[in-house]
Amino acid sequence: MNLVRTDRPDAPQPAAPRFDLRLIGSELTPFSVRVEPGRLRSFALATGQADPIYSDEAAARRAGHPSLPVPPTFLFCLEMESPDPMEVYERLGIDYAQVLHGEQHFSYHRLAHAGETLYFRPRIADLYEKKNGALGFVVWETRVEASDGSPVADLRSVMVVRDPVRQVAR
Repeated sequence: MNLVRTDRPDAPQPAAPRFDLRLIGSELTPFSVRVEPGRLRSFALATGQADPIYSDEAAARRAGHPSLPVPPTFLFCLEMESPDPMEVYERLGIDYAQVLHGEQHFSYHRLAHAGETLYFRPRIADLYEKKNGALGFVVWETRVEASDGSPVADLRSVMVVRDPVRQVAR
């Protein structure tokens, strides 16, 4: 937050914080998703995956995979399988109509494959503002684990929240 002199009656007052910073580190509802081969084939087709290991079980096995591998960004789709994909916005009191997707990061520990059940453990990692409060940023991180608890990937999402009331400083 910007520091503003407020000893003059006409001086602009700092905006009230948009977020309850005590929620940083809060865990969201964990959930699990079974990776379905049909969805992987559809995703491969939709994203133009030319490598047959993403759509043909026999090709995947010939390449040394136990089944179809999960394409790199498909974990983001599975993250949307949360029982309440709006939970982070509801918890923070955010109007989803004001949300823009800012960034998406993936750190992989190993490939996941069709037939596996993956466990997602999301949490609010950071909350901050820019442009004198006109833009808020919500960072959440999700640990994805296999059924044995071993790490599969770490996902990081940054969402930008526009404030229609506050004006961007010019």
